[in-house]
Amino acid sequence: MSRVAKCLDNQPIESFWGTLKAEYYYLHSIESENELIQGIHTYIDFYQNERVVAKFNGLTPSEYRNKAII
Repeated sequence: MSRVAKCLDNQPIESFWGTLKAEYYYLHSIESENELIQGIHTYIDFYQNERVVAKFNGLTPSEYRNKAII
């Protein structure tokens, strides 16, 4: 995950896991491992393609990335 002596390398993924737990995991009753795996896949798709982010001026992460590439 992070390089030696570079603790800030881990910040983006730690932030994502915190968001996933707050917006998905804590709000749902998970009955099985397969249900959890499918739910995480569904949430990641939502996170990338539907969830608007204020710091991206109301764009989704996918829209923001595509705009930056062009």
